[in-house]
Amino acid sequence: MHQSRFSQVGIGPTEDLSLRVSVAVLIRLLFRNPTDGVWTLALERKATLYKTGDGNVVEVKAQPFGGGVTIHDLKRLYELIGDFHFDSEQSRSEGDFRLFIQPKCWQTLKSFCIEQFKYADARVFDTDPGRELSEEIFDTLCVQLSPSSYTSRAADIVLEDRPRVTENPRARGYATVRLYQVYEAIITDTVLGIAMIKKDHSYSDMDLEEMAIVDEQQGGKGRANCIFVTPLAAVTSFYRNLSIEARDQPVVYKGHNMADSVLAILDGIPVPKYKRL
Repeated sequence: MHQSRFSQVGIGPTEDLSLRVSVAVLIRLLFRNPTDGVWTLALERKATLYKTGDGNVVEVKAQPFGGGVTIHDLKRLYELIGDFHFDSEQSRSEGDFRLFIQPKCWQTLKSFCIEQFKYADARVFDTDPGRELSEEIFDTLCVQLSPSSYTSRAADIVLEDRPRVTENPRARGYATVRLYQVYEAIITDTVLGIAMIKKDHSYSDMDLEEMAIVDEQQGGKGRANCIFVTPLAAVTSFYRNLSIEARDQPVVYKGHNMADSVLAILDGIPVPKYKRL
């Protein structure tokens, strides 16, 4: 739906547009386990098929719900930082805030985005967590999320100011800085909480790998979605007991590969690469 507005914007890095910027919403999705009342964290468990020189590889990771914010006002961005490109055709078609910019413009863009997160005045981009949450709950559970089924509030702004190579398939290998608006959403619908637990128990990571392969063979993008639920106190304690250095490395928790961004949504755990604003 954004293609006509964004078609004039280029794609990919250039000599000048060499810094990738990702601005996203992450959601700390919580519910009380209907069995014991324990606060439980829900993560999206996603399988993604990558094509490599040695064949296909499927990666399964647990990550926070959420995604890239949607740009509404291209003109304002051009006035602010000059030329920029989207990082991929997918980002351009969806209007996602995943851009290549001039490195010298990062400080200006960063300050502007932080103000947008804090005050959301001009609506240059969309920070409402409801859209991403509704889409991803449907992808994982095949359930239409009702606004009455959850509450949400803005929790943190998290900055990753030091460029780090991204593993995102849209722009794998490029140095990226990141800015996250973290929301806390609480599921109040007991039936939905039960459905999350049931779905988690229904599919292993190996099942998801096979589903992603089948999806690719049938003409899809090679993806499969599920959910992972775990007591909030347990996963927080696990990360807190890791060394500072280990928190910057790939982590396996309860047999699942965890995305780096899980640490961005957990309270009270210092992480060298993240700054909470």
